[in-house]
Amino acid sequence: MDRITPEDAHVPDLTHVLRERDLYRRLLDLGAQDELDPFLHEALGLFVDLAGARRGYLELQDEGGDHDAPRFWIARGCSEGEVADIRATLSQGVIAEAIATRTTIATASALEDPRFRNRASVRKNRIEAILCAPIGVDPPLGVLYLQERLQPGSFTDEDVQRAETFARHVAALADRLLIRRRRREESDPTLPFRSKLRVDGLIGRSAAMARLLQEVAVVAPRDVAVLLTGASGTGKTQLARVIHDNGPRSAGPFVELNCAALPETLLESELFGALPGAHSTAARKIEGKVAAAERGTLFLDEIGELPLAAQAKLLQLLQSKEYFPLGGNRVVKADVRVIAATNVDLKAAVTSRKFREDLRYRLQVIPIRVPSLAERREDIAALAAYFCARACETYDLPQLRLSPGARRAAEAAEWPGNVRELEHAIQAAALRAAGDGLVQIERRHVFPEGAGEIQSPVVERLTFQQATRRFQKQLLLDTLEETGWNVTETANLLDIARAHVYNLIRAFGIERQR
Repeated sequence: MDRITPEDAHVPDLTHVLRERDLYRRLLDLGAQDELDPFLHEALGLFVDLAGARRGYLELQDEGGDHDAPRFWIARGCSEGEVADIRATLSQGVIAEAIATRTTIATASALEDPRFRNRASVRKNRIEAILCAPIGVDPPLGVLYLQERLQPGSFTDEDVQRAETFARHVAALADRLLIRRRRREESDPTLPFRSKLRVDGLIGRSAAMARLLQEVAVVAPRDVAVLLTGASGTGKTQLARVIHDNGPRSAGPFVELNCAALPETLLESELFGALPGAHSTAARKIEGKVAAAERGTLFLDEIGELPLAAQAKLLQLLQSKEYFPLGGNRVVKADVRVIAATNVDLKAAVTSRKFREDLRYRLQVIPIRVPSLAERREDIAALAAYFCARACETYDLPQLRLSPGARRAAEAAEWPGNVRELEHAIQAAALRAAGDGLVQIERRHVFPEGAGEIQSPVVERLTFQQATRRFQKQLLLDTLEETGWNVTETANLLDIARAHVYNLIRAFGIERQR
């Protein structure tokens, strides 16, 4: 066969074949998705690009297209108002016509089409070219909706044919993911508690997470002090906010104070406030965190680092709901809920006389231990996917996903820094993958120092513990450099105690370059 050249008379046919090849290749890539949300995002993006559309909307309906069932949807190129208009008119207009007739609807101008021109949303948004294809049949599983082309004119017959091909393939893939999601939710032990609580930010469906949510459901509605315990990086601050958001004070402020982030001389005034002249830096009245949290929640992180003098005042606050600002002799009433957190053994601190026993009893009216990531290893994949999506949004990166190899490596790794360490690793991996111009995160992006050892037998292979230790050292060094070696600010950014920063500096042998 002769080689086809650009001068060949059949170049248009060749272009068509190449476009179809690209469509099928991307559909094959789409079939590798195993989570519904990224699947929807990639599916819509694929066809919006192929059709040259200005705006797109894709929706799936679970349970055979029942409009009362939960919907899964995504939009592209639409403002919030435009998405609201599209979703508000699903039962009428173009989308309703496509679903009811089980056929693809294409019109050069909805404003002039007698079927749609009297619709309020069509007149309001002056909608021109439209292409709308049902996904699946008997009844449709969802709908693909495209509005207006980047180039002038209507959607072509080729666009319509491609949309129908696309819809057939997406229907099979989406049905598989919906069934998988339904089965997973049916076996999800956290579901009974998620239906009662606002916990969208708590990722995971493990038994350990279910036990945690069960305790939150008990404690959140009751206006009592709570002590959160657990290793550093497990998410105690986030859990404190969840308790606040689901409690009787949710309309009030949520005020945080890291007891290890301030020097002892300033901590008491930061907590309880200070009158002018109370100490050398109090030239004017200082409102403390207790006052700022009035009718809300005061979250005291690293409570084990609270000095003994401040512990006595905190005990008084918990007992009588009263306190004295620094330098004041008039009692102040307080209406706050106290949630405290620690990663140290307060019982041992009591034994060593670093913490008051009566305060420990007051704080742990209802103690909750937050599980380590090692205790909920089955949540790692979901957490990694969530952190990946958030990193892409935060840093305006192209939509990335973890490769199967990267996901398995993350699940097998030890994460002594718990959820926080995993988040930092995935965030850095997303940046590396985007820098390489890739659409997915590979294992080498998550564990960059370990990638070379795997590829070359000459280099010593690291264990996951060794790789993790190197990551911690580099993270600490980068943060110290970023803050100009301000240990207090470094501790705040890493959410660890100042004393722990000093310990890590010594343990890793880090020295400041002069």
